[in-house]
Amino acid sequence: MADRVHPSVSSPSPPPPPQSTSNPPEKSPPPAGTYVIQIPKDQIFRHPSPDNARLYHKYSSRKPRRSCCCCCLCWFLALAALLILLLAIAAGIFYLVFRPEAPSYSVQDISITGFNVSSASPISPGFNVTVRAENPNKKISIYYEKDSSVRVYQSDVNLCNGVLPAFHQPSRNVTVFQTKLKGSGIVLTSAVRETLLNLQREGNIPLKLKLKAPVKIKVGSVKTWTITVKVSCDVTVDKLTASSKIVSKDCDFSVRLW
Repeated sequence: MADRVHPSVSSPSPPPPPQSTSNPPEKSPPPAGTYVIQIPKDQIFRHPSPDNARLYHKYSSRKPRRSCCCCCLCWFLALAALLILLLAIAAGIFYLVFRPEAPSYSVQDISITGFNVSSASPISPGFNVTVRAENPNKKISIYYEKDSSVRVYQSDVNLCNGVLPAFHQPSRNVTVFQTKLKGSGIVLTSAVRETLLNLQREGNIPLKLKLKAPVKIKVGSVKTWTITVKVSCDVTVDKLTASSKIVSKDCDFSVRLW
C-alpha cells in the first residue's frame, strides 16, 4: 500500500521590520549673529554672471591700441632728432664756408693817475687803458654795441669803471682803442696800502681788468642777435703812475649767446 505524502507546513516568514514613523532630524539653527542668504540655482551654476560675461566679451574682443601719450612722445623724439641732425648739418656747412675764428684781445698800455697809496685819505684813481682787438675772420665782421663796461680790480677792490666805444670792426681787421676809467672815493685799508707799497718797491703790482661788451656778428649779409663778450685780463705793472709799464699780461675771453 502506497505511502501517503502529506504536504509540509512551512514556518511562517518573519514579519518585515516596522517602518519608523518618526520625522528626520531637523538641522541645527545657525549660530547667533550670522545670516543665511539664499541664491537661485541658475546663479550658482552660471559663472561668470551674464553681466560680467558681456563685459569680458566686450574688452577681450577689443583690439589693442597704442596710448595717445606714447604716440606723442614718439613724434616728439623723432622731431627732436631731426632738428638736431639739421642743426649739425647747418653748423658743418657754416664752418666749411666761413671758417670762423675766435677774435683775440690784449692790453697794450696802462696809464695811472691819482693813485697815492701813502695817504690814508680816499683816492680817486684814473686809468687810461689801451686795448687791442683783432678780428681774423675773412667773411665775418663784428659790431660792438653800447652798454659795455670795463672795470679794474686790485685784490678784489674795484678801483675804477668805464665803458668801451661803440664801433664796427670789419673782417681781417685790428682795432686799437683807448678807454678812460675813473674811480671816486676809494678807501684803502692800511693792510692794502702796505701791500701795495711793498709791491710797488718790487715793481710787480698785479691788476685785473674785466671787460664786458654786447656785440652783433655779421656773416655775409645776415646779422645775428646781441651776443655778450666777456674779456678777463691779468695785467702786472711796475708802478702806479702815469709812466707805468706792463710787466706781464694774459687775457681770456668767453661768449654768452643768450
